[in-house]
Amino acid sequence: MYLFSIEGGDGSGKGMATKIVSEVLEREFAFSSVETTSEPRREHPLGRLAIESVRKRSMTPEQEAGLFAADRLDHSHGWILSRLLEGRAVVSERNIHSSLVYQGIVGDLGISRVAHMNAAALVPDLCIWVDCEPELALRRIRNETLRGVSNKEEYFETTEFQTRIREGYRALLSGNMEMPTPFDMGAIIGPISNEGTEKEFRHSLIEGIRAFLHRRPAPINVDSEAVDQYQIRQLLRLSMGQSTLTDLGVEPAKNRSDWLDGDAPWKVLKSAQEKHEVVLASASGGNTLEMPKNILNHSMSSVCGTFSLVHTADISEIRSSMGPVRCVSKRHCQRIVKFLHDSYGWVSQNKSLIGREAPRSQLKDEHFSYGRLLLSIWPFRSAIRKWQLSNPNTHLRFSLGQIIRTGGHTSSVHATISRLSLLGCGIDGKSPPSDEDGLIDWWLGK
Repeated sequence: MYLFSIEGGDGSGKGMATKIVSEVLEREFAFSSVETTSEPRREHPLGRLAIESVRKRSMTPEQEAGLFAADRLDHSHGWILSRLLEGRAVVSERNIHSSLVYQGIVGDLGISRVAHMNAAALVPDLCIWVDCEPELALRRIRNETLRGVSNKEEYFETTEFQTRIREGYRALLSGNMEMPTPFDMGAIIGPISNEGTEKEFRHSLIEGIRAFLHRRPAPINVDSEAVDQYQIRQLLRLSMGQSTLTDLGVEPAKNRSDWLDGDAPWKVLKSAQEKHEVVLASASGGNTLEMPKNILNHSMSSVCGTFSLVHTADISEIRSSMGPVRCVSKRHCQRIVKFLHDSYGWVSQNKSLIGREAPRSQLKDEHFSYGRLLLSIWPFRSAIRKWQLSNPNTHLRFSLGQIIRTGGHTSSVHATISRLSLLGCGIDGKSPPSDEDGLIDWWLGK
């Protein structure tokens, strides 16, 4: 879903940064997987041609930049893009900013010319700029281990060259120079100094990644709705293939076509909201701080919606099943599950009789319709909540129709219709809606 690039001069610590960033993405966020790569690609013919052009200095600067661009375009669309569409994170040691600095600034081609040559490449969602003093970088380059891997000393061994590279990165990434289109769409953090301890370096990288992802930015290269639908499709396939664990008292997730249980969608949501208000009203003092303020918020919708896709799961499995679009932190996930179990009674839990495994939770059958509904109307959650706040005396049944007819929600309409084609409309023997009027009728229970 997101492309992260690690940038900086030779010997600045990009390899270590790539490893640290990959570890925190794997540990704390719900990507389907985290893939690492680098540019130019040493294992690919195009990448090797680019490397050899620098090593032998046998081509003009423009020819050299062209080889790097060719490798990047093939890498972008032949390897990276398909992984982003599947909800994976890709961490690339070097990407477009390396060419802008090395060929555009240091190589005197100009960043506009280099950007034009790479214009069809993917744009890093986040560029992580790693920095260190040129003399320290040279000592790392001359280190036997690093040199054995890269042989960078053959052509990057002068302090003068490393200083020019560092100044190039500083000019490009600090905002002193205008970033060329389309690469001005990505975010940049840094400079992150790698002149202190590894612990300090690691801390700075982790804080930067957390700050970026906690904002839930829209991905640049893929549509987040397509990514989430891919995740839902995969979970539906998995769920259909799982068997009932009757001996353990665990039933599989319900995937019947009549998941609305004969109710109109608005009625299912209204019933859940009324239950939530009762629970909030009956809670005492400090307990309300741990409760979600409304059931259409991201955390509540994600946890309940995900429960409707899985048979039974512990916290780590629930978070993994959310995917990157519906991702909720471990702490929030634990809090919502506890709330659903203790206060709502919507979730049942089964503890293993052997060992100390975490309890496995399951959405009770009678509340399955609410979880599945939240997945279906995910694109409209914020709009429905805003409508309710603006129209406190208007019945909820009118919300979706009024929202749709105001215009400006075309993408949400298409996304919801597409989700219903995956999840079913919840009415046995009835086809999912195919247009705006059909979606409104579905909401009304017609």
